[in-house]
Amino acid sequence: MNRYSFQIQNLKCGGCASTITRKVETVEGVNSVVVDIDGSTVSFNGTEESADKTKVALDNLGYPLENKMNTTVKKAKSYVSCMVGRITN
Repeated sequence: MNRYSFQIQNLKCGGCASTITRKVETVEGVNSVVVDIDGSTVSFNGTEESADKTKVALDNLGYPLENKMNTTVKKAKSYVSCMVGRITN
């Protein structure tokens, strides 16, 4: 098991972090998830396969990796995820 850290786009607040943490924790093979709002990073222990699945999950939530091209749709998804995270906290 390795430690992975991804820099992501659109991470704005604790609501975003909460949504991301809950979703990434559901990826099989992932544990010890840490979301750093100031650094816009998501870190976790996992396998190469779970890291790939986590990239897809983050992208689907609207938090694509920093090196990906940002789109309006992904930004809108991140705002929705942010609000859901705030409500459930």
